[in-house]
Amino acid sequence: MTSSNTVSATVPPQSPEQELALVRKELEELRAEHDDLKLLYEGTIEHGEAVEDQLAEYNILLTRTQERLESELRDAGNYVYSMLPEKRSASPGADWLLVPSTELGGDSFGYHDLDADHFAIYLIDVCGHGVGAALLSVAIINVLRANTLADTDFRDPSDVLAKLNNAFPMERQNNMFFTIWYGIYQRSSGLLSFASGGHPAAIHLRTGADGYEVTGLGTPEGMVIGAIADMPFDGGSFRMLPGDRLLVISDGTYEIEDDTGATLSWSQLADKTRTVTGPAPQAVYDWLAAFQADAPLPDDFSMMEFTF
Repeated sequence: MTSSNTVSATVPPQSPEQELALVRKELEELRAEHDDLKLLYEGTIEHGEAVEDQLAEYNILLTRTQERLESELRDAGNYVYSMLPEKRSASPGADWLLVPSTELGGDSFGYHDLDADHFAIYLIDVCGHGVGAALLSVAIINVLRANTLADTDFRDPSDVLAKLNNAFPMERQNNMFFTIWYGIYQRSSGLLSFASGGHPAAIHLRTGADGYEVTGLGTPEGMVIGAIADMPFDGGSFRMLPGDRLLVISDGTYEIEDDTGATLSWSQLADKTRTVTGPAPQAVYDWLAAFQADAPLPDDFSMMEFTF
């Protein structure tokens, strides 16, 4: 029978000097780790401060840029507003109100004498808002004010719309189109000739036995300007009498939700104008603003009122 002996390895006890050396070594390692962490922390703090400084500089630049843009938008809005005509008391008398829904809108309008007998009236509504819509609006108004459309009879509203349609194709205007109501009032005959391209009918008001009688002047279902080249535009005429009123409007004067959530219609606007005794533009705007709890209207508000 064979027997085996197991020998156990034993670690000799360490002297106090050896234990102290191990403790010192561990302490040095901890100090080294502490120094590394301290350097990392200080680097992180310095980086964070640099990032904060950079963000502060960016915020200053952003604020200055925003202030400059807001100033330029105000200047542009003031320029557009400065192009609007003076209100007038001479026949036909004219009052108006324009309230853009943003800093720059696409609505604009005007009126002026073509000659001693013919008085031009026009209101345009460019699709969209902002700088692009305002620039196009200004360009159109300048053409109409200066009568600079080539080979155009500015006493013929249908001809004016046809020439505008070919002069401002939407593919050359960043795909923007516009609507327009254009009229010519002949003083000697009292005849108002008009045409519209995709624009709300003007509201004619005449005193009758039961209050104001309302007539719509225009074809709102017509084609917008700039969509299809060489389009004809139908016109019409209406004889104005002393005491008549004419409201030339944009769709922003009625296409908002009332207190029931339904969108107002042209007919509802026309009914409202029957009850207005003072200047209609401000009265109608106040009526609409009440539905919005004095918040900005969803679209530009434009209305001209003429008295004959």
